[in-house]
Amino acid sequence: MGKIQQGILGGFSGKVGTVIGGSWKGVSYMRSIPKSVHNPQTIGQMSQRSKFALVINLLKPMSGFIRVGYKLYSDKQTAFNAAMAYNLANAISGTYPDYSIDLSKVLVSRGALPAVVNAQATSANGAIKLTWEDNSGVGSAKQTDKALVVVYNVTKGLAVYDTAGVERMVATDTISIPSDWVGDSVELFLGFISEDGKEVSNSVYLGTITVA
Repeated sequence: MGKIQQGILGGFSGKVGTVIGGSWKGVSYMRSIPKSVHNPQTIGQMSQRSKFALVINLLKPMSGFIRVGYKLYSDKQTAFNAAMAYNLANAISGTYPDYSIDLSKVLVSRGALPAVVNAQATSANGAIKLTWEDNSGVGSAKQTDKALVVVYNVTKGLAVYDTAGVERMVATDTISIPSDWVGDSVELFLGFISEDGKEVSNSVYLGTITVA
């Protein structure tokens, strides 16, 4: 039962019908009682949870990288939530219950800075070497832009990454891989961030490579 605090025109606390009253920092408020969910296992709900699980399993191992890769989208939400929203909307393929991640559509960094072009990767001695074409001067691309590198091991559910790699003009970078990854297939993503950190490029998916 609700209790009137300050007469008939005042606020109240407790439950009255479908309304709950209360006070927070001296301010009275009312809110409706949320409707109970009679069937939390509808196809739509299970479909959305399935998609959500796929994307969070992909992004969680690289959450530190995502904070940099989506920093331009973190004004009204966290960078991780921005990455979740983008990839949920754009990187899921298939139909329920057979959803999968389309890695070619995944963005682990996002922005208007010109992306990498003609990138390739090789692996030897427990490391991965990346090469690309120096497209400095195209649009806002600068020689001093730093490489953003992600190496994602799907089998182990782990990622190694670099948020401040070599400069764009160097056109080659090497990232060390854990020794127990040798023989594993890994997924590669490469992007750029400006020297002052104010511009970020869309990442580019470079494909799968076996760690040698």
